[in-house]
Amino acid sequence: MRILFITSNRIGDGVLSTGLLAGLMERYPGALFWVACGPLAAPLFRHAPGVERVIELRKEPYAGHWRKLLSATMFRRFEAVVDLRGSATAFLLWAKKRHVLRSNHTLHRVIHNASVAGFDPAPSPRVWPGAQARARARELIPEGRTVLAIGPSAAWPRKMWPVEYHAELIGRLTGPGAPLAGAHVLIAAAPGERDLVRPIIEAVPDERRIELIGEDLNLVAASFERVRLYVGNDSGLMHLAAAAGAPTLGLFGPTPDGRYDPWGEKTAQVRGPRSHEQIIAEEGSGFSGPSAMRDLTVDKVYEAAVALLARTASSQAKEIA
Repeated sequence: MRILFITSNRIGDGVLSTGLLAGLMERYPGALFWVACGPLAAPLFRHAPGVERVIELRKEPYAGHWRKLLSATMFRRFEAVVDLRGSATAFLLWAKKRHVLRSNHTLHRVIHNASVAGFDPAPSPRVWPGAQARARARELIPEGRTVLAIGPSAAWPRKMWPVEYHAELIGRLTGPGAPLAGAHVLIAAAPGERDLVRPIIEAVPDERRIELIGEDLNLVAASFERVRLYVGNDSGLMHLAAAAGAPTLGLFGPTPDGRYDPWGEKTAQVRGPRSHEQIIAEEGSGFSGPSAMRDLTVDKVYEAAVALLARTASSQAKEIA
């Protein structure tokens, strides 16, 4: 029995689709899954149980990527095709069941994804980093080491909280007498973003700094499984941290927190005094330009982080034990 699962090009949407994939694994025990996704999201699925093949969809002119997917799948029979990209692919393949997602801009993305196959409640996103990544993460973050993880980047500049604010927050959370006094700091970012996050790198002493910049997503996910707190912008890394079970605080500005909150019991979100609608009305909806989050103060993020630390203290202690 095979199931074709078509998901996102982007890391964040790919992470948010993993709950549905896990639900389908439970619904169809023993099934083999083919996952079609963009190359950035592909590592998320390589070690998932039951995933037989990951097909990378690199966007090509004239829908060439869809034609390549058809050529790889059209002579196979599938128990089901689940298409979260709303393409026509499901209707061109031999399949007993077809689940094709249609646009809905009111539901959280996890709930929206789950609805395509009738899951209620929605299964939570998760990570499958693999044994090798987890072994490496244990070397970086051995048992007993407290780590604050920071995700200072995002897909576009306007939804990035200023890096100097991140640097100040790190000092307030890890300095003497602070809630995470003396903690190591994990800095996660994409390839090519070292210059962007350099003020944060320089704010953390070498002996307490863990840099995961341009690293494999599975190592990042495995490391997130071991951190005490993650603070970061609305991004794929934020969703990855939440799926890994890290207490996750998402920072929001010109994007809708209601649809893209970090998902899970150990998560929270915070924004400045303006809704995303107000930001768009005042500053426009373009991707480029300066940060639209300068009015989200370090004080407010610090207070939200301390509250999340307090709320998750007992559950984190049990997991460590």
